[in-house]
Amino acid sequence: MRELDPLRTKLREHLLTHAVRTGDFVLKSGRKSNWFIDGKQTVCTPEGIQLVADIVLNEINGIDAMGGLTMGADPVAYGVSAIAADRGQKIRSFSVRKESKDHGVEGRIAGALRKGDRVAITEDVVTRGVSPLEAAEAVRAFGAEPVMIISVVDRGGTCEDLAKQAGISFYALLTAPDLGFEYEGP
Repeated sequence: MRELDPLRTKLREHLLTHAVRTGDFVLKSGRKSNWFIDGKQTVCTPEGIQLVADIVLNEINGIDAMGGLTMGADPVAYGVSAIAADRGQKIRSFSVRKESKDHGVEGRIAGALRKGDRVAITEDVVTRGVSPLEAAEAVRAFGAEPVMIISVVDRGGTCEDLAKQAGISFYALLTAPDLGFEYEGP
């Protein structure tokens, strides 16, 4: 396990206390695991999203908007955006719907995304990396530029390579090894 700065150490403690469960689980992919993480148990709490925002806002710049596939991305994008506004930073937020709608903002995008925006795709937890890359495709189709993927936890260890292949940088606040577990892999 790598040495963590104080903010990441606090985030790690919050996740281990509120979001991580051990036992026998079947993941969304159908694979079995001896641990599960429900990131929303951290990112949907005031203290959890504050820690996430503190880390993210200290590390990123040049982003106009953030969002991703609804539900995993929503609390991260909306929470960080709101906290950024309190600090005088203007980062808009949006969601990518699972299916297109023919009303409101175009297609799968809901929220304050604008054509030409430089975008951070957010996610609470990534295992394989499929969801943020799907969101990045929808953002590109809309006319904005996904420049980074931010995940609170990288559970699988494969998203960084997939993101690089898509021309997008990847940034995980914490990894499975940071939480004391091995990567789940592809």
